[in-house]
Parts: sequence; structure tokens; C-alpha cells
Amino acid sequence: MSLPIDRTDRAILKMLQEDGKITNVELSKRVHLSPAACLERVKRLQQQGYIRDYMAVLDPNLLGVGLLVFVEVSLDRTTPESFASFKDAARKMPQIMECHMVAGGFDYLIKARVKDMNAYRVFLDDLLSSVKGVRETHTYAVMEEVKNTVRLPI
Repeated sequence: MSLPIDRTDRAILKMLQEDGKITNVELSKRVHLSPAACLERVKRLQQQGYIRDYMAVLDPNLLGVGLLVFVEVSLDRTTPESFASFKDAARKMPQIMECHMVAGGFDYLIKARVKDMNAYRVFLDDLLSSVKGVRETHTYAVMEEVKNTVRLPI
């Protein structure tokens, strides 16, 4: 169970989002706490689930997955079994960075990264062949990333 967080906790979370490699000593200076008190707060924020993970943000172009696509997916049936099958397949595909069930004119919105349009075609064929019941897809290839962040507004 998560307890309420205060202004200092929020400052810690904001700074960790900006620089996950910041040392505890530097973080404690910035939030005006002793290093021991700061470390205890960070541990508590982790235990309570406010901090889920730490990671490096990689350059997709340098790693050969520069094409970003969004795909709207509509299923032919909206049954628990269809949803479960789709979610299982989506979780197994490494190209899919995000997959969200949405309300509206389609069922799922996928964010995926691939090398190029040929790789996207292979990806789409894999998606369609591994999931029974996909009625249609609509793809949007990103021409320019205007903003891309995982930082939450704190």
C-alpha cells in the first residue's frame, strides 16, 4: 500500500527522472537532506512502487530501429478470449514498445520500432499471423518525433 508522498519525495522523484545515475550524495544535497535520510526515502519510494525501475535511454537510430510506427488494431470479436490472445501475442513481440487497449473506433494502439518499411511489413505479417481475429489495422509512420519522453509531470 502506498502512503502519501510529500514535497521532498516529489523533488526526489523529479530529480531521479532527470538523472537516474545521480549519486545519493548529490541527490541529498539537492533536496536538502542528509545522505542517510535521502537513501531511506528512495528505498521507501521503491518499496511503495513509486519507482518501478531504472534504465538507460538508448538511441534507436544507432541501434538500427529508427522507424517508429503507430498501429491501430481492430479485432473482429471483442471477447475476453480474443483480448487475451492479442495481449499474449503483443507481449511476445520485441518490436512493440507499447500496446494499449483503447476506447473508441478501434481496440488497441501499438507503438513499435523497426529498422525500415520492409522490416515493418515483416512485423505486421508476424502480428497478423500470430493473432487470430485481427479484422484490420491502420498504420501511421512517424516522420518526425517532436517530443518523446517517459518523464511524468510531477
